[in-house]
Amino acid sequence: MAATSNDDIMRALGRVEEGVRRIREDFQEEKDNAHDSRAVIHKRLDEQAKQIAHLDTTVAISGGVDATLREEIKGLKETVAKNQEAVQPALEEWKHMKRLGVGISGLIALAGLTIGGLLSWAGDAAVTAIRHWLKIN
Repeated sequence: MAATSNDDIMRALGRVEEGVRRIREDFQEEKDNAHDSRAVIHKRLDEQAKQIAHLDTTVAISGGVDATLREEIKGLKETVAKNQEAVQPALEEWKHMKRLGVGISGLIALAGLTIGGLLSWAGDAAVTAIRHWLKIN
């Protein structure tokens, strides 16, 4: 068996220490990387939570606005229906007056045509009578 010198033992211990140091450095680097990765994940989760909270708020506000608008529209429909009921008699009276006006206009036009025809006929007869009276041929 060969005798192992102190130098050999010291070199072997140095290699073991170097290996342990590298393992510790690698382990620390892995811990740092894991910490950074977890920090990124937590940051993303926080952002998602904020977005979800904002979305919940937006949905709640939209629901309230929709309900308010529905009530306003319902009120407006009722107001329009009441106004139509109140105005309906006046509209019927207006339609009646319009029909009556069209009828009267037709009668006036017919009377005007009749009078015009009579004047035209009477005008020719008057000219003939005047010529006869003045003895103009």
